[in-house]
Amino acid sequence: MAQFPRDETGTLGLAQEIADGLAANTEVYPAPPVSTEDLNAALADCVTARDAVQTAKAALEQAVSTKQLAFDALEDKMKKEIRYAENTVDYDNAKLKLIGWGGRKSATPLEAPGQVGNLVIQSQGEGRIELAWGKPADGGKVAAYKVKCRPRIIEGTTGAAWANADTAMETEITLTGQIQGKELEYCVVAVNKAGEGVASNTVTAVL
Repeated sequence: MAQFPRDETGTLGLAQEIADGLAANTEVYPAPPVSTEDLNAALADCVTARDAVQTAKAALEQAVSTKQLAFDALEDKMKKEIRYAENTVDYDNAKLKLIGWGGRKSATPLEAPGQVGNLVIQSQGEGRIELAWGKPADGGKVAAYKVKCRPRIIEGTTGAAWANADTAMETEITLTGQIQGKELEYCVVAVNKAGEGVASNTVTAVL
């Protein structure tokens, strides 16, 4: 069974076929409820309206393109004026504000990262340990993480100093070639150009 068209092209095509068929077969369809003249007029109205929409769309696209070119040209001229003003008054904020602009912001000093959080042992084996930790909640942007290790401090002694075991760019690392059979302590410190942050909690393992 035929289905009524769902798109404009199909509707216009079927309307034309109906109008032509009714006009050519008046003996079969002597009294249609809508005359072929009215049907053809309605068809012509639809074609005109469709063409008007297409023309309007083309005009809109052209208008949008013209507007963008105008804004691009304006922004280019504004940037030239701003560069001229900045160089003329040597970025003097007070003078630049006379034209609605402002000088360069003072650079914010970089601070060392905050404390690394929640260092845990993910897995361990002979001479191998996998560590993971959380990013600092405050402080400056982290550039890298120093993973430090030392033999476990025996209570009442000063113990060995922390030594750098490796450097990580992410918040996890697998260390291999570690000393076996001894109790080792690990901690992680976030670093950047401003210095080192506070060390994380310490974890202990015998590998």
